[in-house]
Amino acid sequence: MIQSSAPFMLAFRSSVVFPLSSLPSTSTSTSTSPSSSSSSSLLLPRSFRLQHNNRRPPPSCHHGPWTPIVKDRSKAALMLGKLGQSFNSAGIASSVSVFLRDHHLALPHLSVRDVRSIDWRDLKGRGFKGVVFDKDNTLTAPYSNFLWPSLSNSLDDCKLVFQGNVAILSNSAGLYQYDPDGSKAESLEKSVGINVIRHGKYYFFWLPIYYFLRSKKPAGSADDIEKHFGYSASFLVMVGDRVLTDIVYGNRNGFLTILTEPLNSTEEPFAVKQVRKLETYLLDLWRRKGLKAKSHPLMLDENHCIKNQKI
Repeated sequence: MIQSSAPFMLAFRSSVVFPLSSLPSTSTSTSTSPSSSSSSSLLLPRSFRLQHNNRRPPPSCHHGPWTPIVKDRSKAALMLGKLGQSFNSAGIASSVSVFLRDHHLALPHLSVRDVRSIDWRDLKGRGFKGVVFDKDNTLTAPYSNFLWPSLSNSLDDCKLVFQGNVAILSNSAGLYQYDPDGSKAESLEKSVGINVIRHGKYYFFWLPIYYFLRSKKPAGSADDIEKHFGYSASFLVMVGDRVLTDIVYGNRNGFLTILTEPLNSTEEPFAVKQVRKLETYLLDLWRRKGLKAKSHPLMLDENHCIKNQKI
């Protein structure tokens, strides 16, 4: 009993359970005793034993033919991350409030085709101190870190006029829920050339917590932005392509809000495309009813600060 159970215990400790009799023997001995065949088979490499085992190895084993499965899991994790970024519980709750009573929060102060139509010098002359951009479909294509090529001159002009007081506030890069180490924000900063605001991290008695349910636009306050710029939100401009996130967030916190058309909506998830259609329909409906955005103290005429865009 002792001789027959010892090899089984050794095999079990290697986290693979299989009949030892099925392993090929490398011994030249003619002995057919269980102890001699078992001891010789245990000298084989572990990866070799896995390849000749009919049973599926446990998840902790990443050898031989099971390596592609690990790669598929990495891709699945990336897809789940993108789905998590697309799902915005705060945006859903905010939409209900806007639909029922706060229609004016969804109405931007200015609407343009893209950032090239914005007169940065006029905004500066009216007293604004800085500009906050959304990322996806405002400056870059969805899930991309590269600036949309045709916007380069306008962004450079904006940085020159506002003396570098320009930044990005995104629900992906810089948000601690999805970018805890700031690597995505650093990569975007190097690519686009402007700062990315870190947000969504709060403290409870010196302990950092990630209060993600109240950190994604349109939820949350403007504290992180005001701390970054050193100005109140009423002296800042919010530029974005989403009505129920960028515009609602900006209006709630006192920014001047500018709505742009999406740069490339073909790469957006299906759910985002449907929400965007709803946003466009409601915006047109409320405008036909005569609703307007809440007046801003530095912007009394909505026809100002827009220039003719040359295509």
